[in-house]
Amino acid sequence: MKRGVIRSMKAVVIEQFGGPEVLVGKEIPKPVIEPNQVLIRLRATSVNPVDFKIRQGAMGSATGDFPLVLGGDAAGVVVEVGENVSRFKADERVFARPRDFGTYAEYIAVDADVVSKMPKAFNFEEAAAVPLAAMTAWQALVDHGKIKEGDKVLIHAGSGGVGTFAIQLAKHFGAEVASTASSRNKELLESLGADRFIDYKEEDFSKVLSDYDLVLDTMGGDLQRKSFEILKPGGRLVSLVEKPDEELQKKYQVTGVQFMMEPSGSQLEKLAELADQGKLRAVIDSTFWLNEEGIRQAHEKSETHHAAGKIVLRAEQ
Repeated sequence: MKRGVIRSMKAVVIEQFGGPEVLVGKEIPKPVIEPNQVLIRLRATSVNPVDFKIRQGAMGSATGDFPLVLGGDAAGVVVEVGENVSRFKADERVFARPRDFGTYAEYIAVDADVVSKMPKAFNFEEAAAVPLAAMTAWQALVDHGKIKEGDKVLIHAGSGGVGTFAIQLAKHFGAEVASTASSRNKELLESLGADRFIDYKEEDFSKVLSDYDLVLDTMGGDLQRKSFEILKPGGRLVSLVEKPDEELQKKYQVTGVQFMMEPSGSQLEKLAELADQGKLRAVIDSTFWLNEEGIRQAHEKSETHHAAGKIVLRAEQ
């Protein structure tokens, strides 16, 4: 396959750690794909909490060298396929959670095995809201939580990106779902399928819930420790943020696990099927432009921790 001349593309990068002001527009080389990759022209991406944590320097030097392109969700159109790729062709609408960051840009090269065709029912903005958050919810509930029909499941921070998908997926698998959020999100969570809404400002979940099979912990700290109290013996606590205390696991006779989401094209295909069946929707809090100003505004919104659902970035066409 001819590689051609490496051209440049527009991207928003960070060249140092700091506040939203370190996000700057820059021309960088357009990616050159490997044999097992596809080149995607971004039509939309989204902002996840990990983005501003990397920007602030909280993740340290493990994130790569400057200039660094953030962003971990891709929805767009295939413009080129590697010589070993047969599943995709040019002009197909796809979405992905790339193994590396880099979606605050015009183009991104992505390993084909983590790419899926977009749900037919979704536009690019809706598709961009899905990969990282929905796969995190899927892996938390299915791979690590071993969810089954009839389980009682508590999902903390149900109005967040992961939470909105986790409620829908738990209901799809036949669980009884309780979820915490602030009162302004009560209607949203109930519309997603939550059976028991808990306003965390007014009600202590550990005092009103009991005999639960599974807890999805998105917060850590005291909230995680109190979550052990509501689990039945043999229950499971799955955390996205910190390793569950081993002594508490022994005390309450439960299993605790912390995990990091692993990108998977096959899981994205399952999520796309659910979307096309009307069983999964993307909750979008707000949409900004995929440019320097828009991404700065999106990061500021994300840092408030008050977004309901996902914050999406739309590419300028």
